[in-house]
Amino acid sequence: MTTFSDLGLNEILLRALAREGYNTPTPVQAQAIPALMQGRDLLGVAQTGTGKTAAFALPILHRLLAERRRPAPHTARALVLAPTRELATQIADSFRAYGQFFRPSVGVIVGGVSHRPQIDMLARGLDVLVATPGRLLDHIGSGRLKLAATEALVLDEADHMLDLGFIVPIRQIVAKLPKQRQTLLFSATMPREIAALADDMLRDPAKVSVTPAATTAERVAQHVYLVASSAKRDLLLELLGDREIARAIVFTRTKRGADRVAQHLESAGVGADAIHGNKSQSQRLRALDAFRNGRTRVLVATDIAARGIDVDGVTHVVNYELPEVAEAYVHRIGRTARAGATGRAISLCDNGERPLLRAIEKLTRQTLDCTDRRGADVREDDGEPARRAPRGPRGPKGPQSPAPHRNGAQHPRRDGQRPAGTRPGGAPVNGRKRRPNGGARHAQASRPQG
Repeated sequence: MTTFSDLGLNEILLRALAREGYNTPTPVQAQAIPALMQGRDLLGVAQTGTGKTAAFALPILHRLLAERRRPAPHTARALVLAPTRELATQIADSFRAYGQFFRPSVGVIVGGVSHRPQIDMLARGLDVLVATPGRLLDHIGSGRLKLAATEALVLDEADHMLDLGFIVPIRQIVAKLPKQRQTLLFSATMPREIAALADDMLRDPAKVSVTPAATTAERVAQHVYLVASSAKRDLLLELLGDREIARAIVFTRTKRGADRVAQHLESAGVGADAIHGNKSQSQRLRALDAFRNGRTRVLVATDIAARGIDVDGVTHVVNYELPEVAEAYVHRIGRTARAGATGRAISLCDNGERPLLRAIEKLTRQTLDCTDRRGADVREDDGEPARRAPRGPRGPKGPQSPAPHRNGAQHPRRDGQRPAGTRPGGAPVNGRKRRPNGGARHAQASRPQG
């Protein structure tokens, strides 16, 4: 079995890895580190959670140790570009952890915070600079950062940077770099635009692919509940009643939706916080710290955070809403089952999200287990769910699931319960004739707001 010492890393780095509890390299690390220590460019295709950060950080630190010198003011010897503030911060933390016994200068440049501390930091010069492209270009344009002396460039989560519209800024940054440099590009998927970028940037790269593109983590058990949209909040609370869900990330499609779900959980006594693009950097860091330290049990996030949350011990990921882009599903569920652990991914799919579910299954080349809220198995037949089994005897008192509609969707009633004092269909128990459309009007009046 290969160990980190077999890879030829500096003894100072091996001591840090031992202290951090890392003994055996992951497949991407075992393949990438030897090529990078030879000075080669690299194209890495690996899903999130496979150890990519150490795969590029350790060879860069090894190089810095081999050529110990102080960086010139307003320069950075190594530059790492990341798509989100959270990911940039976590990459910098990893560099500091692996370099803890020789303390390289590591800085972070991201938006949403004051310029002044960043200006002062750049003035001193850095061994490693981790940055998001937009704010980095601001400092380059003002002359506060010069890239002519940068020896290594890393693009992490390149496909996510494509999704966020960063390809043009990346090309502008690359144009400022010296031609003689080492370039590393890591991506979980390889769309045409990223392949073209790699062709332009990389010279005879070593290629590492530890898993087929767009596949989900093998150690993640995946399940889908087919549920009416109006019943998702109640089902989420029901799921979180299971104490095996020790630490969960809940994903929504919108920022407003994330805030609403977090507020709903808090009002029900479940410790939760939201993280999304409208939050300030300090708010996002506080939410992440509280989640990482166990002060909150649930973190509600939008897709911008899907690849920026690297927290050990996430037992469950819940897709409260399925993503519009199928690739985002892969990155969402990659937040669990990290560092060799196992995890579970639970998706809540309403009738309008069926096309999104089919797109996910097509992308990942697998058929996900689906049940309705009561646990009845659902089988697909020509793209439509089969008829459910008849409802059995009523069980113990508790929340009742909506009766299935004939087309396999949940019945459109908001909560699956008929109003108190009525028979099925809305007829009153006292035998008085109900007014026309009374049931529909009652359903509209009792619809939850927001």
